[in-house]
Amino acid sequence: MNIAVKLPLGRLEKVDLRSYWEKEAIDFTPWLAEAENIQLLGDTIGLDLEIEAQEKEVGPFRADILCKDTANDQWVLIENQLERTDHIHLGQLLTYAAGLNAVTIVWIAARFTDEHRATLDWLNEITNEDFNFFGLEIELWRIGTSAIAPKFNMVSKPNNWSKTITGAAKSLQTVEQTEAKKLQYEYWTVFREYALENAQFIKPTKPLYQHWMNIALGRSGFILVAIASTWNSETQNYNSNETRAELNIQNKASKACFSLLKQQQSEIEREFGEALIWDSQPDRKSCRIYIRTSVKLGDRDDWKNQHQWLVEKLDKLHSVFAKRVQQLDLSGLSLISSSSDTEEP
Repeated sequence: MNIAVKLPLGRLEKVDLRSYWEKEAIDFTPWLAEAENIQLLGDTIGLDLEIEAQEKEVGPFRADILCKDTANDQWVLIENQLERTDHIHLGQLLTYAAGLNAVTIVWIAARFTDEHRATLDWLNEITNEDFNFFGLEIELWRIGTSAIAPKFNMVSKPNNWSKTITGAAKSLQTVEQTEAKKLQYEYWTVFREYALENAQFIKPTKPLYQHWMNIALGRSGFILVAIASTWNSETQNYNSNETRAELNIQNKASKACFSLLKQQQSEIEREFGEALIWDSQPDRKSCRIYIRTSVKLGDRDDWKNQHQWLVEKLDKLHSVFAKRVQQLDLSGLSLISSSSDTEEP
């Protein structure tokens, strides 16, 4: 009779933050700005973050870290404290929010007071979906002599359910509710459910009353797009529908980005497994690389097949392009388009 030998269990030991990061500005902030650590934070709050700057001036204050949410190109401001939260930092966060049209605020501290946690909860309740407030406590732990491990604990987050309802209500007021728009919203709602269960890489966003859904790729100015359109890009008419999985390059250096990627076309298509359509769109600011197939969007019985195709192709696009996009060297060129430059796919 074999008796399994149980390995001894270690004991978790909490490590003082100041013993590892003596000062916020010169120790903690640079650590958090490292790629693997900002990814850990992004995974905790469910955002794909790209660092824009450290100690960035925003009005009369300096934000510790300024990021972009690559899914929607909106600002994410991170404020750090290695102590208990205080009114000074709360005031700075409110100043940041007041100066930007849409922003996500991330407040990281050693400990949140009940008052400051309640304030963030209240801000999430009274603001619309353009503003999001996160509160996180940072801890350090280790077992015995093992390496020290960071841990983020969420103490406050946006009320996504209520904000989604508010956003949907706002859309109902501003979007003409044609049968086509209703179908689009239903289509993306079902697609999102399928993608959340089956996608390997992509993270679908919330459905809207439009013919496309943007999906983050990990760098501002580059976005994956799932498209369900009554316009057929192959026949150039509205006689049939199509779905399209697309990499959309929409920044001030889009043509240069497209050219650099096209130099790798053979290798990219070999990895992808089939030919892609490379469209520099000379008459537009954006460029796109995509694959398409003809469908009947009104055939709900076929939606599962359509969504399976979209998820498969978008996952492949993510796998093929994510690292390549990150490695593009466009020194000296601004990659962020203003809102007035943004084009529909």
